[in-house]
Amino acid sequence: MLEVRDLHVAYGAAPALWGVSLELRAGELLCVVGPNGAGKTTLINTIAGILRARSGRIAFEGQDITALPPHRFCAAGIAIVPEGRRLFTGMSVLENLELGSYLPAAKARRAESLEAVTTLFPVLKDRLHSLAGELSGGQQQMLAIGRALMARPRLLLLDEPSLGLSPLIVHEMFAAIRRINAEGMSVLLVEQNVTMAMAVSTRAYVLEEGRVVAEGTPEDLLARPEIQKAYLGV
Repeated sequence: MLEVRDLHVAYGAAPALWGVSLELRAGELLCVVGPNGAGKTTLINTIAGILRARSGRIAFEGQDITALPPHRFCAAGIAIVPEGRRLFTGMSVLENLELGSYLPAAKARRAESLEAVTTLFPVLKDRLHSLAGELSGGQQQMLAIGRALMARPRLLLLDEPSLGLSPLIVHEMFAAIRRINAEGMSVLLVEQNVTMAMAVSTRAYVLEEGRVVAEGTPEDLLARPEIQKAYLGV
């Protein structure tokens, strides 16, 4: 479904990704883990069209999207939940969700999508007319995910969804991500919480200093002593 080949990305003269390659299959929940500064956000923002690759190729459903204009990625079937949520805090929960279904195809099914999102996150149904800025951190993350789902994407990109959340809310968030995937959504998750990310994923890539240093099933990766030492403190 998604194929990234030999991706190089830089900020000016400073390289951020070096020859990164990965593959995500349809219906898969794939995670990319690694420490701060590894290039996880750079990778997901490049896949979403927010950043431009210096070289390499990104293909989605067989189509080369490397040079696709940023505003065309949503119409192509890709939605991102960015790090930090990026909500419109002075607008209501409902207005934020409706903005996610701005394109005609999504707008035509807005009521259906809204029902699905509020079923997934019941607290949002009770807060539809509250300002997004009045929500707790966990509720804001639910709203950010819900807004992306309103676009009815085929690929959902999640950037550090556990950031700044309490352990209890993190467990709820990952349960929701697992449910989204179980219902057929392909998901690419980048996450610093290695234990939680591995627990929900089908396969994983480990990113370090802008390079892929390991890949495989979560079970295989977590059995490797160097992964345990570097990321799990074992």
